[in-house]
Amino acid sequence: MANGDTQVRGIAARAGGWSARHRWAAVGIWVLFVVLAMGLGSAAGRVDVKESDQLKGETHTAAKIIEDADIKEPASETVLIQAKDTNTKATDAEFKSAVAAVVKAVDATGRATDVTSPYDAKTISKDGRSALVQFDMRGDAETAGERVEPVLNAVKGVQKDHSGLRIEEIGSASMKKQYDDAFGDDFQKAEYSAVPVALGILLIAFGALVAALLPVALAITAIMATMGLMGIVSHLQPMSDTANSVMLLVGLAVGVDYCLFYLRREREEREAGRDAGAALRIAAATSGRAIIVSGVTVCVAMAGMLFTGLAEFEAMGLASLMVVAVAMVGSVTVLPALLSLLGERVEKGRIPFLNRAKRRGGGRTGNRRAAAEGSRLWGAVLRVVLAKPAVSLVVATGALLAIAAPALGMKTQQLTLDKEFGDSLSIVGTYNRVNDAFPGGSEPAEVVVKAKDINAADVQSALADFRELAISSGASRGPIDTKTHSAQNVAFVYVPLVGGSDQDKAEKSLELLRDKVRPETLGKVDGVQAPVTGQVAGSHDFNDQLVGSVTPVFAFVVVFAFLLMLLSFRSLTIAITSIVLNLLSVAAAYGILVGVFQHGWGASLVGAEGVGAIVAWLPLFLFVILFGLSMDYHVFVVSRIREARLRGRSTKEAIRHGVVTTAGVVTSAAVIMVAVFAIFGTLSMQSMKQMGVGLAAAVLIDATIIRGVLLPAVMALLGEHNWYLPKWLHRLPDLTHDEAPEAVVPPALEGERVGV
Repeated sequence: MANGDTQVRGIAARAGGWSARHRWAAVGIWVLFVVLAMGLGSAAGRVDVKESDQLKGETHTAAKIIEDADIKEPASETVLIQAKDTNTKATDAEFKSAVAAVVKAVDATGRATDVTSPYDAKTISKDGRSALVQFDMRGDAETAGERVEPVLNAVKGVQKDHSGLRIEEIGSASMKKQYDDAFGDDFQKAEYSAVPVALGILLIAFGALVAALLPVALAITAIMATMGLMGIVSHLQPMSDTANSVMLLVGLAVGVDYCLFYLRREREEREAGRDAGAALRIAAATSGRAIIVSGVTVCVAMAGMLFTGLAEFEAMGLASLMVVAVAMVGSVTVLPALLSLLGERVEKGRIPFLNRAKRRGGGRTGNRRAAAEGSRLWGAVLRVVLAKPAVSLVVATGALLAIAAPALGMKTQQLTLDKEFGDSLSIVGTYNRVNDAFPGGSEPAEVVVKAKDINAADVQSALADFRELAISSGASRGPIDTKTHSAQNVAFVYVPLVGGSDQDKAEKSLELLRDKVRPETLGKVDGVQAPVTGQVAGSHDFNDQLVGSVTPVFAFVVVFAFLLMLLSFRSLTIAITSIVLNLLSVAAAYGILVGVFQHGWGASLVGAEGVGAIVAWLPLFLFVILFGLSMDYHVFVVSRIREARLRGRSTKEAIRHGVVTTAGVVTSAAVIMVAVFAIFGTLSMQSMKQMGVGLAAAVLIDATIIRGVLLPAVMALLGEHNWYLPKWLHRLPDLTHDEAPEAVVPPALEGERVGV
């Protein structure tokens, strides 16, 4: 067939062809879309998830009662005054003087209300060495962290005058301030690091500045557009900071990958001697199609998070889905237009020391030699795998199952402050000292009591019985504080749980409170609601909600991914093996997470000592994200194998051709993803660290063991059965619109029809 006569069909091919013919229009439409999305999103503003919508169960019920009653709970703060030696007691003159100074200094800031002395509230520890000054921040609790600094400074001033005592502040406002400072610093660090790292790897991969900048530019514009869309969509589905961060992570990885796949194929075709137009059309029909299949699969996987019933997950899922969709559309529309505009100038800005081989080899010949060098390692691996596929399959599967084994004992929980930040924040030490002196005092359970008449004799008697039984039953050691809102007929009972920061012990105290103390007291009064909320209750309810959502999310993602692969490759075998290999990859990532963060194997290498659990939201999130992202490589590699087979190669030759020719781009894409995810593994928040390590490990396993060993081994063993499609499935839509100009289709298996 003549160079310029390549015939193509399919959505990706048509989109790429139109963009190449109307390049300025395509670029203009993309720029307009990004600007409009950002402008409209900024004008609309972002609506964030409300606390009452965060969870189901008792936590949701409690938040709803508070919301309906229009009670604005203030941000509560506590100042710990603690003797540094064992001899000083709260009854000593110096100690009393320090307490009085704290009360006076806090009150003088004008930012606090209801400042309570420990001598009045009886908040003195059993050993007499510690006492708590308690108060509430004035104004909206949501923004209290922005106003707490003068109070913190006042407390520090008292500390300077009493060196023999430890005087420290902790509470929801001060925690939020340090949390937000750390969160902002962390993600600022990630944002500043991720783009240069990706660009550096792309420079090495392409050896030219312009070619390296294209994927980064596409990813950044996709992220910018999605940020705007999040503002608009948030009025229907509220968003969050976490969703924004996850969107950034997924958008950068996927945006760069998709552009990399497309650009590499276009380069490859030009190096093979095709003219620029033909190369672009072939890239559109092949890599463009792989991008659409992969992108739709990732979007479907992200949509699985909408079935959790958890507002935070729904926000993360929708934000991730949008950025993947935007990056996918950009890759098959504006990218071909830019490549058409740039032409040979895409090779501008060559890096000298990366192009010596190319200069020696004479341009395109040198590029092919460099590609051959890069594929030599995978060629050697493939020779072994294809020579002994059964042995390779057993060894690789056994290794991954061994890595996955620790996941069977996975323990999940919402991480407490000390586990989330370790020693990286000064407030963590205060948190631990308060919990040691007053178990559960820094994060007490909160019982929200709603009655027809909160001041009725039977309700007040039940409240007194509740406080007494909570202590006598062993659920709490006190002190138990009660705040009554008579106008709304609501009371808040704050119960420090035995177990403190030990989540397992605290959950047992919570169960005792819910299952014994409440039914025997408040539960006996008609018309009284008394849901128990708080940090421990929230973690417990969150885990229960997640357990209930695992089955529908798993079923949705697996079934739809299977159907997409079946329609995209018209092979029952390919669809089944794709699902099995992806599940194996996810299981291995779980095993690494549990080994490092729960059992502490190698935890010091990533700064994760003493965590002992996996953050509750991560396993389901990782399953959805990894199941989607792993399709990037799988679709790309299998597409090349199928393309080679349609051109007349035997299945074994097609496997070798597909894996070796994609080795360079898959390796580059994997290195970028691992590097970006690894940046998140260096952040101070354990939840982000776990996410980064889990994603990086999974991508590394997926791009090496899965795609380099297991996939070719399985396909080699299956032989021509890889392309099997039963006759009764022939009525399925045919989405196999590949570019295959020299296709020579070998005889099909019984019941099979291969679409071209």
